[in-house]
Amino acid sequence: MSVAIHVHNVVKKYDSGKITIIPGLSVDIKNGEFFTLLGPSGCGKTTLLRMIAGFSSVEDGEIRFDDQVINEIPAYKRNIGMVFQNYAIFPHLTVKQNVEYGLKLRKLPKADVHKRTEEIMGVVQIDPYKERLPEKLSGGQQQRVALARAIVIRPNVLLMDEPLSNLDAKLRVDMRTAIRDIQKDVGITTVYVTHDQEEALAISDRIAVMKEGTIQQVGNPREIYTRPANTFVSSFIGHSNFFKGIIRFKGNEKRVVFQNGYSISMNNLVDDVTDGQNVIIAVRPEQFSIADTGLKATISKSTFLGQYINYEVTFQEEMTMDAGMSCEFVQDLGHANQFYDLHNQLYLAPKSEKINVFTEDGERSLIKGVKKYD
Repeated sequence: MSVAIHVHNVVKKYDSGKITIIPGLSVDIKNGEFFTLLGPSGCGKTTLLRMIAGFSSVEDGEIRFDDQVINEIPAYKRNIGMVFQNYAIFPHLTVKQNVEYGLKLRKLPKADVHKRTEEIMGVVQIDPYKERLPEKLSGGQQQRVALARAIVIRPNVLLMDEPLSNLDAKLRVDMRTAIRDIQKDVGITTVYVTHDQEEALAISDRIAVMKEGTIQQVGNPREIYTRPANTFVSSFIGHSNFFKGIIRFKGNEKRVVFQNGYSISMNNLVDDVTDGQNVIIAVRPEQFSIADTGLKATISKSTFLGQYINYEVTFQEEMTMDAGMSCEFVQDLGHANQFYDLHNQLYLAPKSEKINVFTEDGERSLIKGVKKYD
């Protein structure tokens, strides 16, 4: 029976309370959803997962499965399934023996063990290998075994800690699709930890972006990517070019003005922006169009990627937030009329309906309807 997970103001400290990893975090995870904790190394995502699992203590606050507080319930009684980065399957047992292991621990009747083992091996597509030892399996097949073993016990919650990080790039793509399909087929509440933003965007119902033990934003993949809550999210999810800008009022019209004087009318800024306010303007590589006027850029590198060309470009030094920052522009080959070589110059016009605008400190979005998580 799948459950909702409610995390309320949890605190995690180490070194006798001297080091705070999670200072007071709250989040609600819906019953049956695929929820991803995303962030850089050391941000607290695995620590939070371990607290949900029962492998790490909770210093303050509470964690509930539906209405049941689980803080003091030991891990083995929480009815969770866990899939680790290193698979953690038994090398001396066959695939079938690995999958049925948890069922035998629960002392289920032999007929039930056999039926459920056969069913889940079919779901994760490992039944052809059921008599093989793990050493005879590929990395992807071993990960499927680990997934089957976690799901076959019918846990309330499935927890996955960087499960694809040991696989090669092609297999990662294949396996993330398989995991997503299996999770939807089984319908189990899943909490997935990764630092890979592309992986998170591809498989999640919702994503929580974490930084230094706090959640910066929660939303579905499209929301997180298109309307990030601050510059951290904007730079961690995909690539963003950051420009210095200022707000200018022209009658009832609000405009953002770049350092070279180029301005864009913005009809979706929050009501409390002020005339003359310094801002950060974030433009993703695909949010530029080539124009006769705009931001003058020089091609410094081009990478042909089949469907599109990714150009690294430089702008006038005073335009960008950091003189050494990497700026990019993406050209879709399906709409390209001209290609550019090293040192070519062109004008790039940001698309007003797509770009994001943040306060000067980068902590808050100034686009209507976008809020930092609290």
